[in-house]
Amino acid sequence: MPFLASPSERLIAGRASFQAALLTWYREQRRRLPWREAPSLYKTVVSEFMLQQTQVKTVLPYFARWLEALPDFAALAAAPEARVLKLWEGLGYYSRARNLHRLAQAIAARPSPPRDPAAWRELPGVGPYTSAAITSISFGAPVACVDGNVVRILARLTANATPFRDSGTAAKTLTPLAEAILSPQSPGDHNQAMMELGATVCTRRNPLCTVCPVRPLCAAARAGDPESYPALAAKKMEQRAVTRVWCVDQGRLLLHRAASGARRLSNLLELPEAEGLALQPEPETLIAIKRRTITRFQITESIYAITLSAALRKRIKGIASLEWVAWDQLEAVTLSGPHKRWIAELRVHHGG
Repeated sequence: MPFLASPSERLIAGRASFQAALLTWYREQRRRLPWREAPSLYKTVVSEFMLQQTQVKTVLPYFARWLEALPDFAALAAAPEARVLKLWEGLGYYSRARNLHRLAQAIAARPSPPRDPAAWRELPGVGPYTSAAITSISFGAPVACVDGNVVRILARLTANATPFRDSGTAAKTLTPLAEAILSPQSPGDHNQAMMELGATVCTRRNPLCTVCPVRPLCAAARAGDPESYPALAAKKMEQRAVTRVWCVDQGRLLLHRAASGARRLSNLLELPEAEGLALQPEPETLIAIKRRTITRFQITESIYAITLSAALRKRIKGIASLEWVAWDQLEAVTLSGPHKRWIAELRVHHGG
């Protein structure tokens, strides 16, 4: 055998052993997840959308409720957007729900679903990773999925110390390697095995190298420093501060509805911002400080209880985006996930 200059070349040369070890482990040790048991194209699509930027344990109850309410593409396509968003309430990144809704409508309008990854990438919300996952799992398409988990595994297998700007850049760079070691006989299981390995064994912190099925092929494990890979630049977070108001009147809570064209929170309800009401709450009326992260923003939200004066009542009537919602109607409307939790908590002591 000629001299193999790099860990990547050695991995590719040993891909048959890698595939066999990975698939044997997966078929014996995989988690029994609802979209893997009695799998279908619809279950795969819904799970892939829900799992974008969301952990499995969070998705599980949402997936069960979703399948019970909307069991197939036709049911989802026919559902009003408000129902779709209500079922998604709390999962965050609501553009995923809207894209999934539009995708179902596109699928329902076709004589049959597309089978090619390129055709899936033409559908709403479907990028390279999602198209690879759907088509490899459902149709056996020989295309590799490369997400953050797979980037981490490949970087460690090859001890790749390239200083990547971000996970997306790393994914593009490592996709050829992922394709080169993909099992052509079982691409769907191979892709799921890689994702499973990254989620349960080759974790970001404290990887379980002693039980890893492909440890003999891992350059980072041999070097004893797997957590050094991949070398991703630290994400730069931007700090934001928002002042919110808690206003209760006759068993109703004042809420603000985001514009229908808003990028992230379209049509969702949250507590109003003081700035929109031209208010400067007094410091002693502060009732909570909450924090959340949205993409690159770390947001601190200070919530103040305000008294409803005649002048403020008149001002509220002039702002179309403000709504009074009765306590017994809160479950019927769709709030952003954090605000749903915060309102439930604050209502106990400040329900009025």
